[in-house]
Amino acid sequence: MNENTTQDRRNAWSQARSMAAQTPESRNRYVDFLRAWSICAVVFGHWLMAAPYISDGSIMISSMLEHQAWTRWLTWAFQVMPVFFLVGGYSNSVSWQSAQRRGQGYGSWLQARLQRLIGPVLPLVLLWAFLAAGAQYLGVHPTMVKVASQMALIPIWFLAVYIVVVLLVPVSYAAWQRYGFFSFAVLVALAIADDLAFFSGFKALGVLNYAFVWLAVHQLGYAWRDGYLAGGRQGSTWMLGGLVILVALVAFGPYPVSMVSVPGQEISNTLPPKVTLLALGIAQCGLLLSVEKPMRRWLAGLTPWTGVVLVNSMIMTVFLWHLTASTLTIGLALLIGDIGLDAIPGSAAWWMLRPAWIVVYLLALLPFALLFGRFERSAAPATEYPNWRLIPGAVLACAGLALLALDGVAGEGLLGLKDWVLLLPFLGAFLAGINPFRKASRGRGADER
Repeated sequence: MNENTTQDRRNAWSQARSMAAQTPESRNRYVDFLRAWSICAVVFGHWLMAAPYISDGSIMISSMLEHQAWTRWLTWAFQVMPVFFLVGGYSNSVSWQSAQRRGQGYGSWLQARLQRLIGPVLPLVLLWAFLAAGAQYLGVHPTMVKVASQMALIPIWFLAVYIVVVLLVPVSYAAWQRYGFFSFAVLVALAIADDLAFFSGFKALGVLNYAFVWLAVHQLGYAWRDGYLAGGRQGSTWMLGGLVILVALVAFGPYPVSMVSVPGQEISNTLPPKVTLLALGIAQCGLLLSVEKPMRRWLAGLTPWTGVVLVNSMIMTVFLWHLTASTLTIGLALLIGDIGLDAIPGSAAWWMLRPAWIVVYLLALLPFALLFGRFERSAAPATEYPNWRLIPGAVLACAGLALLALDGVAGEGLLGLKDWVLLLPFLGAFLAGINPFRKASRGRGADER
């Protein structure tokens, strides 16, 4: 068993090294590095802050952000979704420009993007439907099933938002080409106006900032691709500007310190997104782009670049399945005598156990990465589907993913599930012609990203 595992690891490294050696010099490797780094930061942050523990014989699901207020400052480093949207803007501009040069239509381009975004999440949703139905059949309380599935499916909220951003790429990129930074400024103004409406009592309007905030960061990806954010001086200016605004918003505004939601806290910077996330994104993007040149020199080396290629080959799988791995690990710990769950969150013993828990979570994630990584490399259909199928399909999938991320899979429907909500991603995938089992050809063009 150990010999096979070692051989698989060697084969994976060899394949990644072979792909890395074929990378053209024109590719901006720092984009791929940031994609891998941002997702790994999200995974580590989730695992670090998760604080389940036993109290009076019952499992309590909590976060360290509840127990020790100082940890909320750490979210300024670990809330890196803005970086992923920055990278998304860069990558989408490259792929969209490439599609236009080849004479490829919007439908064909969108099909390929949806395949890579929706295809890998379908097995995750399907597995949790089976787990939830089976658990309730065996007598597990529906509330427990709901909480477990909510925890595991947190990552899919990002996909729901990002798919909408991808749908709008032709419009947002055209706006960038024609209006430049004015297209970014308009979105910033809309995000500010939406926050003002939210705090004035029109809380339902806050949902609009899922579009305004993340589209604004996505526009910065276009600016990066066109060379407007290059250089240490430019990056440092954006970083300082974003940081000053963020500190001012937290110090003098109604915004909390934490850049992720804290259970029990009335105002959240993420549900829905606030301009604080936009300021954080500006600061983070400025910081990371200020060191782009030395990082690109380092990534020109074969060994570090091979590591990036290897991680990116399974990064969506790691992102989607990391909380499933940790949730099932906690469930197993409960079954075998609450092992490792008796330390009080925030205590010295709890912090000392964190490295061990993270290693255990990582080991639990490996089988999921190996088993489900193939769905990340599935191919779009050869036949181009019409937009009247692709766009409604994407919207249905988004709606289903958003509802599942919000409330889990347990419900009042067939087998104790939210049956109609569970159907939405699959119905959307069917309309868009998405099949996660369709095999892709080896390798991708440098401009496809």
